[in-house]
Amino acid sequence: MVIEGFTYHRVPVADGVSLSAAVAGEGSPIVLLHGFPQTHLMWRHVAADLAADHMVICPDLRGYGASDKPAETGPGTYAKRTMAADVVALARAFGHERFALAGHDRGALVAFRAGLDHPAAISHLACLDVLPTVDMWDVMRGASAAVGFHLYLMAQPPGLPEAMIAASPDVFFGHFLDGWTGDAGAIPAEVRAAYLEACREAIPSIVADYRASAGIDADHDRADREAGRRLEMPVTVLQQDWGAALGYDAAALWRAWAPRLRHLTVGHGHFMAEEAPAEVAKVLRELLAR
Repeated sequence: MVIEGFTYHRVPVADGVSLSAAVAGEGSPIVLLHGFPQTHLMWRHVAADLAADHMVICPDLRGYGASDKPAETGPGTYAKRTMAADVVALARAFGHERFALAGHDRGALVAFRAGLDHPAAISHLACLDVLPTVDMWDVMRGASAAVGFHLYLMAQPPGLPEAMIAASPDVFFGHFLDGWTGDAGAIPAEVRAAYLEACREAIPSIVADYRASAGIDADHDRADREAGRRLEMPVTVLQQDWGAALGYDAAALWRAWAPRLRHLTVGHGHFMAEEAPAEVAKVLRELLAR
């Protein structure tokens, strides 16, 4: 499946790794990064809206969709630092040294890392429905952590999680597509099928992405937190009220990283760009105007 009206490109971003990206529009650039268990298609409505007056770039992340899926040769292969560098290289390939960046779920973690590692490149930053990795691990404890069982499963050493997921991939990935949405019609059957097909073909790289978050990504975040590094660009965080449900102050956690923060909670499900695309597009436009 494709986003109607977008052209597709395959762009080398690192040694032996190319990303597939859908591009449309003219004007100031914004890159949109998808989450799990999705591809760039999750942005189809928001991207079409923003393309009216912005250049919109929607890649599949390294390891997902039609992008390359290098074998995990070490913790750095799918570190968010590596994936953030992919995104910066992608934008530069289209002629943009500075751009706005929005990410959802896994893509938001990549966006967060890009903002810390490449502050001169990121003009505005939006993160949808996540906490920074190190904060996520800090608040996931006790029985409430059951909601994130997949985080612990895919954190295991190579072999076991890949085998367990491969035994019934549609049930595993479908569990999140069906259980995390507040609107059953937000992900049409053909889009759901496209997501499942993409996930079946990417089990090792998806697991490697999550495994990195339990190790090297948390280490990078912890080092930056101790060094006092922060996101100095305008930042918008849009998320469900997980803090109230799990007993933490999400806005305070984010504010420690982002002094120019706008933090918003929504009543939608996790897949808000598909459930409430007009609202998400509006929030992104408001960010870009800051």
